[in-house]
Amino acid sequence: MNSPPETPPSAAQQQAKAPVPDAELLTRHLAGDPHAFSEIVRRHRDRMWAVALRTLGDPDEAADAVQDAFVSAYRKAASFRGEAAVTTWLHRIVVNACLDRMRRKSVRPVADDELVQAAERDTPVLDQTSEREVSMEVSAALKLLPADQRAALVLVDMMGYSIEDAAQVLEVPSGTVKSRCARGRAKLAPILSHLRNRSNLSRVSSAKGAELRDG
Repeated sequence: MNSPPETPPSAAQQQAKAPVPDAELLTRHLAGDPHAFSEIVRRHRDRMWAVALRTLGDPDEAADAVQDAFVSAYRKAASFRGEAAVTTWLHRIVVNACLDRMRRKSVRPVADDELVQAAERDTPVLDQTSEREVSMEVSAALKLLPADQRAALVLVDMMGYSIEDAAQVLEVPSGTVKSRCARGRAKLAPILSHLRNRSNLSRVSSAKGAELRDG
């Protein structure tokens, strides 16, 4: 005897299985749902961690920045107006948390002559350098940049943001993001010129971008 055909799920059942949108979770959080914000944290913590780590270059500082950002987002959830995606709003908060930490440390921007000296130091050839070592070199070079240029390059070149999306996160005009990226790339070029196999650099950047997208 043939089994009766399976009944397709109803529209209500399909809707019940669909993930709750981030904006709805924020609304539920503001309405007193004790679990809504925890779900936001679960969804976005890895992406925020990736942004913080690339920006600060220090795991401990990055962890503190992400914690500060989530505390700020929890307290300021009512400030979300829906003009941008929740993920953009969260990344704006974590980038600001990173920049605040960098400013509190009063990190002095490296002068151009110091960048030249860094570029002239002995550096390993790429075919003897693992992808992890390349990643570490890129991260170390980023630390030589001013905070605003570093943040722009992390978002655009390492995390795969468009200029327009990065501008939303940084709350500056698109032209400003382009300018910061151009100046940052110009300063990094002599330092990283020994990394001539651009496919390896692309893989590093793509892998980092995947951390943000797939986190």
